[in-house]
Amino acid sequence: MIPMVNLKAQYAEIKDEVEAGLATTIENCSFILGPNVQGFEKEAAEYLGVKHAIGVASGTDALHLALIAEGIKAGDEVITSAFTFIATAEAIKYVGAIPVFVDVDPKTFNITAATIEAAITDKTTAVMPVHLFGLPVDMPAIQAVCAKHDLKIIEDCAQSFGASIDDKQTGSMGNASGYSFFPSKNLGAFGDGGLVVTNSDETADKLKQLRNHGSNVRYYHDVIGFNSRLDDMQAVVLRAKLKRIDRYNDSRRHAAHLYSELMADLPVETPYEDGVGVHVYHQYTLLSDRRDDILKALQDKGVGCAVYYPVPLHQQNVFKEDCAGQVLPETEAIAARCISLPICSELSDDTVREIVAIIRNVFED
Repeated sequence: MIPMVNLKAQYAEIKDEVEAGLATTIENCSFILGPNVQGFEKEAAEYLGVKHAIGVASGTDALHLALIAEGIKAGDEVITSAFTFIATAEAIKYVGAIPVFVDVDPKTFNITAATIEAAITDKTTAVMPVHLFGLPVDMPAIQAVCAKHDLKIIEDCAQSFGASIDDKQTGSMGNASGYSFFPSKNLGAFGDGGLVVTNSDETADKLKQLRNHGSNVRYYHDVIGFNSRLDDMQAVVLRAKLKRIDRYNDSRRHAAHLYSELMADLPVETPYEDGVGVHVYHQYTLLSDRRDDILKALQDKGVGCAVYYPVPLHQQNVFKEDCAGQVLPETEAIAARCISLPICSELSDDTVREIVAIIRNVFED
């Protein structure tokens, strides 16, 4: 079996460091907002080039609390992608706002300044760009549109930790940005976890209140908040992996480029890189008219593979009222043809070649 992500191999390298850190946390009983959370927040902020980093319980919470902290409210429209995990739009709905789905670029799979601008109305208050599969959105162009229309930017960086554009990290270019530390992410915890980053002191203060039951001082509550705190044990894991994140991402890029090189002569569309944004390949996703044949061939050989996302959000039952028969041709075409292959920092060249050989056989049969 070749898994999508080899977490066991990754753990083997950091095992001693993580287990020592966990033992100290247990001995000190410093489980909630402990020293490792504070240390990780400081280290993450420095790495990402932002003023504040606030640990929360999940990536979904990160987006939800970011929207609240930035004042997005019921009835507001928030422009985002339909080709993403549902958490992006869930967070918008949680605050009573309306997700406005726009089409994506057929090469990058990301929303664009043009698709955003065409969807702006007098109810639009924010844009939530998704750096899908680890490829940065064209943030300078989106920043220009949002500045022109006085819109907030909440970056969804759930899949892009360590990705950058024009030497700026994803997450550092919005009003507030959310990250996920789900175990399979490039920077993954041993359970759920998330992070919100911002350069605004006011937003950071609100976020710290919101994650801790609306309280700055114990038992004194100024707003209705949430129980959404990154715990110290997860922070131990994240601190160990953060030291290695650039190497992890370099290894993912190496594997991705080898995939693309080996499949250059096949009738598939391999992932796009524009030479400006630095892709971190949370997923290696290709397009093929024979997607289902490739999927079956890989599964028959015990190779992990997946379709992200077979039903775009504008076609999901839960968003019928918001979308009213909306058609997004590029999004729908990608969803019908995409397949993601195993990708992780531990993926060997020989394994990549083995996977490509299986795909090649599909087209030679």
